[in-house]
Amino acid sequence: MRIVVTGGAGFIGSHFIRYILKRYPSDHILNIDKLTYAGNLENLKEVENNPRYAFLKEDICNRGAIEEAISGYDVIINFAAESHVDRSINTPEIFLKTDIMGTFNLLEIAREKGVKRYIQISTDEVYGSAEEGERFSESSPLNPSSPYSASKAAADLLVLSYYRTYKLPTIIIRSTNNYGPNQYPEKFIPLFITNALEDKPLPLYGDGKNVRDWLFVLDNCKGIDIILHKGKEGEIYNIAGENERENIFIAKKILEYLGKPFSLIKFVKDRPGHDRRYSISCEKVKELGWSPEVSLEEGLSLTVDWYKNNQDWWKKIKSGEFLEYYRKQYG
Repeated sequence: MRIVVTGGAGFIGSHFIRYILKRYPSDHILNIDKLTYAGNLENLKEVENNPRYAFLKEDICNRGAIEEAISGYDVIINFAAESHVDRSINTPEIFLKTDIMGTFNLLEIAREKGVKRYIQISTDEVYGSAEEGERFSESSPLNPSSPYSASKAAADLLVLSYYRTYKLPTIIIRSTNNYGPNQYPEKFIPLFITNALEDKPLPLYGDGKNVRDWLFVLDNCKGIDIILHKGKEGEIYNIAGENERENIFIAKKILEYLGKPFSLIKFVKDRPGHDRRYSISCEKVKELGWSPEVSLEEGLSLTVDWYKNNQDWWKKIKSGEFLEYYRKQYG
C-alpha cells in the first residue's frame, strides 16, 4: 500500500508512520508536513533513511504542490491540523485555514486523483461536553465549544459531504485525548511532566475536575490501522482509551511518579468555553477487532520515564518559541 500521511512530523502522525513502516514491510509512506512549531523531524530520525519513506515540506493549503506529489499513492490519511485549544481561542483564523480549507484541498485532490481511501483524523471534542453518565456515539450530534473543535467539526462535515455527493471513499476517525512519548510540551500531560521535572508550577484550569479520556498513542495507531484495512467507507469510528479521569488526578499521579510535592499544582483561571467532560463509546471499532491494550497506569509510567530520559528533546523546545508562549499564558 502507498500511503500519504499529512502532518506526519507531529505527535500522532510520527508514531503512526513508524508503526506502519515496521508492521508492513511492503508499504510506502509519503509524509507531507508544513513543519509548524509542533512539527519535529527528530520524531522520525529512525526512518528518515528508509527507502520506503519520503518527506515533503509543504502546507496542505498549497494544493498545486501536493497534487503533483501524491500521484501514484492509494490512501490519504489527514493528521494535519492546528490542534491546541488555547491557541485557537487566541488566534482562531489559523485553525479555520488549516483545519477547514486544508481539508477541502485534500478532498479535492483525492477526488481528482481517484484515491482508494481518504481518512480524516478528527477528535472527540466535536461532540462537546458530556453530562454525567452520558457517552457519545458516532451518530451523536456535533456540539463544539472552541474554535478548534468547531474547525474540526466543519472539516468532518466536508468529508461526509464528499462521500455522499462524490462517492469519495472516506472514513472519519474521532479519538480521545492521546498521550505518550514525543508529544509537544504545550499539551496537558507533557507540560505537567516537564514542569514537574523543572520544579515549576503545574497550571491547572479551574477546579481541576474536568474529565478527559486518555488514549495511549500506540493504541490509537493500532486502531487507525485496523480501520484503514477493515473500516467501511462513509462511516465514522470513535477510538476511546476508556480511561476517564479528572485532570487533578492526572496531575497528582505525575507528581507521585516523579516524587514531587502536590504543592506544585497551581490553580489558574479557567479558559473560556472549557468543556467539563469528554466521553465516547468505541463499540463500533471494537467490532473490527480493536480494543485499548495499554492501561493508564502503564502508559503514564512509560510516558513519564520517556520525558525523564529525553530531556534534551523537550528542553530545546521549551527554551524557544514555546517558552515565550508559555510565559504569555501563565507568567
